[in-house]
Amino acid sequence: MINFEETPELNITPLVDIMLVLLAILMVTTPAIIYEEQIVLPDGSKTKTSTAMQKDLTVIVDAQRKVRIDQSTMSLQELPDNIVLLGAKYDKNSPVYIKADKNLIYDDVMFVLKSVKNAGFTKVALQTNG
Repeated sequence: MINFEETPELNITPLVDIMLVLLAILMVTTPAIIYEEQIVLPDGSKTKTSTAMQKDLTVIVDAQRKVRIDQSTMSLQELPDNIVLLGAKYDKNSPVYIKADKNLIYDDVMFVLKSVKNAGFTKVALQTNG
């Protein structure tokens, strides 16, 4: 006779073993998979080169806190407004070099750096001797 009151026991050990083996296989093979997209780039003209490159912007600050950009000379307080006007001639992604006298206080140099960054230039570097 069949006893309907018995509750069957589930044996999940083989299922766990199979899942662990599949996980181990996946972990071993994943680093070996390399995705490489084939992109064909257009050929450029080697006879025509761009000669409209602008020189890099250089900001010079002397010991008397006078700022010189190109041929313009201004005080440190006039710099934020003038750098926006003068910066329109330059590419915002071109490098900007700040040459500051070593006798200036740290706050003055950081003010120049902040003013240049606020004008929209992204590549700003402090230039030193050698």
